[in-house]
Order: sequence, then structure tokens, then C-alpha cells
Amino acid sequence: MTESTAPQAEHRTVLLRGGEVHSPADPFATAMVVERGHIAWVGSEGAADAFATGVDEVIDLEGALVTPAFTDAHVHTTATGLALTGLDLSGARSLTEALDLVRAHSAAHPADTVLLGHGWDTARWPEQRPPSRAQLDEASGSRPLYLPRVDVHSAVVTTALLDLVPGITDLAGYHPDAPLTAAAHHAVRAAAHAAITPAQRAAAQRAALARAASLGIGTVHECAGPEISDEDDFTSLLELAGAEPGPRVVGYWAERVEGAKDARRIRELRAIVAAGDLFVDRSLGSHTACLHTPYADAAHTGTGHLDSAAVAAHVTACTEAGLQAGFHAIGDAALTAVTDGIRTAADTLGLARVRAARHRVEHAEMLTPETIAAFAEFGLTASVQPAFDAAWGGGDGMYAQRLGAERARTLNPYAALLRAGVPLAFGSDSPVTPLDPWGTVRAAAFHRTPEHRVSARAAFTAHTRGGWRAIGRDDAGVLVPGAPADYALWRTGELVVQAPDDRVARWSTDPRSGTPGLPDLTPGTELPRCLRTVVFGQTVFERLNE
Repeated sequence: MTESTAPQAEHRTVLLRGGEVHSPADPFATAMVVERGHIAWVGSEGAADAFATGVDEVIDLEGALVTPAFTDAHVHTTATGLALTGLDLSGARSLTEALDLVRAHSAAHPADTVLLGHGWDTARWPEQRPPSRAQLDEASGSRPLYLPRVDVHSAVVTTALLDLVPGITDLAGYHPDAPLTAAAHHAVRAAAHAAITPAQRAAAQRAALARAASLGIGTVHECAGPEISDEDDFTSLLELAGAEPGPRVVGYWAERVEGAKDARRIRELRAIVAAGDLFVDRSLGSHTACLHTPYADAAHTGTGHLDSAAVAAHVTACTEAGLQAGFHAIGDAALTAVTDGIRTAADTLGLARVRAARHRVEHAEMLTPETIAAFAEFGLTASVQPAFDAAWGGGDGMYAQRLGAERARTLNPYAALLRAGVPLAFGSDSPVTPLDPWGTVRAAAFHRTPEHRVSARAAFTAHTRGGWRAIGRDDAGVLVPGAPADYALWRTGELVVQAPDDRVARWSTDPRSGTPGLPDLTPGTELPRCLRTVVFGQTVFERLNE
């Protein structure tokens, strides 16, 4: 797979000492040596003395924690930057407050051709309904405005934006005064994004990558594709990340592959991964995830975009071309289509070839025991977002509204995936949920459904090493000699070991267990603060005066 990193300055040999180094090579390590962009040594404070005179720089950690840098395995970088720099409705507590934010944003940006926003979620509003077109027309001053729902699979817009899209009323998913979905949504999104200048796009990308670096994220998987953004956005991001210091960007392009010609085109885009958001269905929040039985609050089962035959064709073509394949699948019917299709591909190519390709599935929320077993059989990586459960899980959350409490309790079964041996890679799907790696680890360790919880250590591994394994790298995402020097420094409190089973926790906290500790992530406690982020030995973020 293609990854983009900025040109590296001359590498210096650096000794870090006087802290806590989270490493399986030495669970009691307090020091680390970095040389030529890789970890050269990890060990104790006493042994560090032998290196002190032979390095270019000695960094006194002053008790800071050193961990592998996080990998966010599912990001939409430009959209994240636009949310950071534009109109963000994720904090709006009501429809009225959201409309007030639209008015203020419109007044503050009189020169923008199209107003762009993000993040509204009616499940959190007392009105339980989105703004009407008339309300948006008034709040925006009758200007073109595009406001996707928090899941980015439907949007409300103004009349002025609809006027920019000829034939919009004839497209599937058009509704006179309700959120647009399907083809109608894609058309208004394309019209809105066409108004973004290259300079605005670059500014948004820089803002997103800077935010990621400030949170200890060393690598992001950019999940792009023709139904999400466009080729210029994708290639410009890879070029920017390759030219400027910042997190490593791994490019995923979600387009169906039917043969060698399609595979070549994927590689020409500098993304040799035909995976990410290749949509088998859409989202629960927008009632567009594909289910076996109807929604609890709607008399339909959502929409499927790829059947098992299409899945089989894509996986077969990708495997034969040496590409990783992947799909966006959330509903139980969509996940059945994925696993049935991959079974067909495995029957054609042989199970070993399919497993070796490390195909992956994004989101994978409504899993059943049968689909979990299939994930394990086919070696599929589950690229999942624990913050979804934190945002929409629980007895009164959006999941329960859409599915009913019984079905909602089955969602995001991380413990069952791990027990089955399914590799996990954690991400945010930003801007759907924010870049927040420690919050993501906390969400998995304190899942709203207790039987789905995993240890903080397992969750941390899924958000560090898991992302690397998802791109076929087993030698990274961990602080051991020979691994890439991607790491972060943290100011945090006492290190502990947290596990769902208290018996495991009691043993693991005993020094005899040799289990490296992590920050206390109990809900309500302060999360670690990033002091520095390093990618391949080069500092890409540093918090000054700390």
C-alpha cells in the first residue's frame, strides 16, 4: 500500500531517559535510543548510561510516558479539516441552537460561494427532527448551504444549493423537505465541494493533520473514493503529506476492481489498496444500513449497494492483482453479503490466498456469531470505531431508537471478535466522531454493553499496532528494536492495568506479571496530554513550555 511521509531531515541519534517506556521488550523500561528513524534499544535507566556519551541528543523525559504513536485506521482528512475550520454542529444541543450557529457562520463568511458545515444529530436534540429547508434558507440568508448529518450519509441543504444541481428532483433519494440520501445527496455534495478552492482544501488538510499530530497520532488511513470525495482531493492530500512534516498518510481508494486495468488505475492514484468505504450499505442513523429485519422506527430494511456476487468479484479481482480489498458494511444483512461473497472468492482462489491478502471491513457493527466466525476464517480485519458506541450506544441511544434495545445490545462486539482471533484496527471515521485516540481506547474498555468490553491493553494495541497490521506490517506500532520510531510522549498520572475481568486485573497489576501499565482511563478521569509526536524519528508536534 502507498503511504505518504514528508522528506526526512538528517537523522540524529537520540537517547530518551527518565520516563516510562511502554514496550513489550522490557515492561520496566525507562529509556530508549532512536537511531536512523528506528528504535535501536529499549531498557533500564542504569543501562542508559552506556549510551549517554555516544548520542547526538539526550532527552530527559521527566517522568513522561512514551508509547507507540497511534494509528487512526479510518479518517476523511479534508472533511475533518473543513469541520475544524468551518461550521461544526456536533456540539449543538437543539435545533434552535443549530440554526443560530448557521446564522452566525453565514454572517462571518460573506465571501464564501457555498457554506459548508457538518455534524448535526437529531438523536441529541429535544425536537428530534432536522431543520426544514425554509428554516435553513432563512438562517443562511438564502445562500447555498450543505449540511451533512453526523454520519455523512444524508444531508440537509438550502434551496440555493439545489438550484446549482440541474435535475436534482429526479434523482433517487430526493425529498422535498427531508434529508437527501443516495444519488441526490451525492449530487449536492459534489456541487458543494466543487466550490472549495485548492487553497481552502490544502488549509483544511493541514488543519486535520496538525490536529492528529497534536493527539499523538502518527499515521492516518485516508479512506477516500469516488462516492466520498474525488481524485484531486485524494492525490493532493498524498502530495501535501509527502512534502510537509506531519503524520504518515496511507491512502485507501474505494472503487470496485474487475480486472487488471482497474488495478492499474488504483495504483496510478498512489493507492494500491482498493478498500475503505466501498459501500455495501450506509448508516444506521440515516436508516440506510442494510438489515435482515426492519428498523424499529421505520418500516423498511435500509438499502444494499453490493450483493454477495459483487463482493466476490471484487475480492477475487483484488486478490489476483495483489491488492487488499475492503468494504464499508454496518447492517447485519450487509455483513452477511460480505462474508458470503468472500466465501465464494475463497472457494475459487483457495482460503490461503484470501487470508494472506488481509482484506478488511470498515465499521462491522451488526455482527452475528456466524459473521464473526467468518471474519476469523477468512482473516478479515475489523476496522472499527469504538466512539460510535460511546456516542450512540446504551439503552436510550440512537442504536436503541433505530433497532430496539435487544438488537442494539449486539452491536460492536469487540470482546467476541478478539476471542475469535479477529484482528482489530481502531479509528475514528473523523469527522463522524472526532480524532481522539485515548478516548477511543476508553470507549472500547468501557463499552456501554459490558460483555463487549476489552482490556485497555487490547484496545491500545488495536489503536497502535492494529492499524499497522491492517496494512500488512507486523514490524511496527510497537516500541521494540528495529521498529520504526513512531512514538509519542505523554504527561499522565499513575499507570495501571485495566481489564474487564477483575481477576485478570489483580494479577496483571502485580509486578511479577511483567505487564506494561497504561494511563487510568476510567470515565471521568483526565486523559493523557500529548507533549510530543515523532514519526520515523522526526518530531511532527511539540507542546512548548511543558
